Amino acid sequence: MKTLLHIIASPRGDLSRTLGISHAFLKTFQESHPSWKIDTLDLSEEKLPSLTAKEVSGKYVLLSGKELSPDLKEAWSAILKHINRFLAADIYLITTPMWNFSIPYMLKQYIDIIAQPNYLFKYTSSGTVEGLAKNKKMFVMMSRGGEYSAPSSQSKDFQEPYLRTVFEFVGITDITFVKAEPMDVKKDLREERLEKAKMVAVEIAKKAVSS
Repeated sequence: MKTLLHIIASPRGDLSRTLGISHAFLKTFQESHPSWKIDTLDLSEEKLPSLTAKEVSGKYVLLSGKELSPDLKEAWSAILKHINRFLAADIYLITTPMWNFSIPYMLKQYIDIIAQPNYLFKYTSSGTVEGLAKNKKMFVMMSRGGEYSAPSSQSKDFQEPYLRTVFEFVGITDITFVKAEPMDVKKDLREERLEKAKMVAVEIAKKAVSS
């Protein structure tokens, strides 16, 4: 069974405007692709593993090209669980508002957990990087309080560029972003822009598998 992994990085539940866009996407996706499984990972409710000195030492073992020792494998068990869950998916849907020009801390922690050498990427003998999460699609639903798509304010957007960079690094190059902005600065435009984002999400969901 094909799987879509929905990664939620908003703690606001039904009050989340970003999640409203994703719900519009998922409703149409499930109607258009009923055989697919939806795996939901709510990062505000999930107890993510910490990256303590022991876990980080395991990362450097992997970077050196060696295998994890039994004690490090035990320490990495929660990390490997998240990595395997991520790699098991065929399509990704990320729900993330903009926090302080970037992404919520819980999403950054999740990325730091799963983006591990020899699992999501590896260094080749020539020194180049090869992403290991290939042939997958990603859809990112975002909302921003201000408007950051205009040329005058793009330099303040550390949300989309970061997500595109880190996931392309691990091999996911087919990434579609849907943005609702501005949600707070121009309140008279809020509902109009939010509905427009939902309409875009619905159209994308119809073609998410076949395109």
